[in-house]
Amino acid sequence: MRDLESHVARALALVAPLAPHQRPLALALGLTAARDHRARDASPPFDNSAMDGYAVRAADVHGASAETPVRLPVAGETAAGAPPAAVRAGQAWRIMTGAPMPDGADAVVPVESTDGGTERVAVAKAVEPGRHVRRAGEDALPGDVIVSAGQTLTATRLGALAAVGVSAVDVVRPARVAVIATGDELVEPGAALGPGEIHDSNSVLLAALVREAGAEPLVMERVRDSPEQLLQRLAAADADLVITTGGVSVGAYDVVKAALSSEGVEFVSVAMQPGKPQGLGTVRGMPIACLPGNPVSVLVSFAAIVAPMIARLHGSETAVAQQRTSATVEQGWATAPGRRQFMPVRFTAPGSVAPATAGGSGSHLIASLAAAQALADIPADTERVSAGDTVALVRWIR
Repeated sequence: MRDLESHVARALALVAPLAPHQRPLALALGLTAARDHRARDASPPFDNSAMDGYAVRAADVHGASAETPVRLPVAGETAAGAPPAAVRAGQAWRIMTGAPMPDGADAVVPVESTDGGTERVAVAKAVEPGRHVRRAGEDALPGDVIVSAGQTLTATRLGALAAVGVSAVDVVRPARVAVIATGDELVEPGAALGPGEIHDSNSVLLAALVREAGAEPLVMERVRDSPEQLLQRLAAADADLVITTGGVSVGAYDVVKAALSSEGVEFVSVAMQPGKPQGLGTVRGMPIACLPGNPVSVLVSFAAIVAPMIARLHGSETAVAQQRTSATVEQGWATAPGRRQFMPVRFTAPGSVAPATAGGSGSHLIASLAAAQALADIPADTERVSAGDTVALVRWIR
């Protein structure tokens, strides 16, 4: 039996970062930066006022107070977007938030500390040099790395790039991930169920997981238990990665294994629960991950194996799914000795978890999975998880 770490390493060896292309900032939200992006301009680009008030020389208002205000002539006024002015000793300059500091001024007195005069102003509070002044480059200097390669382009990161003069970014396009569910028993969600039939939840689940990972799902028509039909679907696929579900165990109708073993896809048992039967390889030049058919196994396999593959396609070594934390167990459960277990859990209180699936870790318990908020990652040498134990959590399920 192969350990999970070795299997993930083999999975990652099948994929490589996609070629980058350039997009304007407005079309880059949620994509992955393909390289480091640096500031073109300083932020702020010039010294400017942090307050509406009066630009002064701090020495000119030394000792000012409500009882003994300092009165200065107002030499002019500057709003945001205006060119810089100049202030001589003994003068004040009316200034608005964001306006460039006049040459000669070294501080700003907020309007609330004055009488608001327009020709002469009474300053009722002293300020020290630099007070209420935003210095050029205090946020970022030209050449500073604003977004690093592999980072997701969030709204705040895009705003930061715009602020330093960047208009377009080199990104990795979203990976195209084909999803193929297999099995004679599968019917469309909402359709009437005949004898032995179940609704196809895997196609919906995987498409959503792929999209959450930042990739583009290509949900293909379901495949019956026919190797020929599966090969036809794969021939029609145009994807950076293919995911199949079902047909990878040792049953008589395991269509994926029957169709792809001769194509060089390797089918193995992985020391994990759920998700023991797995397949990996390439078909028609496309990397393929063949997952079990039970829905909880699909979720766990995606979090442990497929999400890191998508992350690498996007130029990152860390999948969103692998953001980890820990919690204390409130209600214990049985493990699978010798296999690394991923148990869907729910929070019972901040920092405390219990199994989300009343039936344990059964890989078919998809309805119960709706209550789950994380996956508890239990080492293979754990004999039992007991109340009071501390467990690692994979925060994949929201």
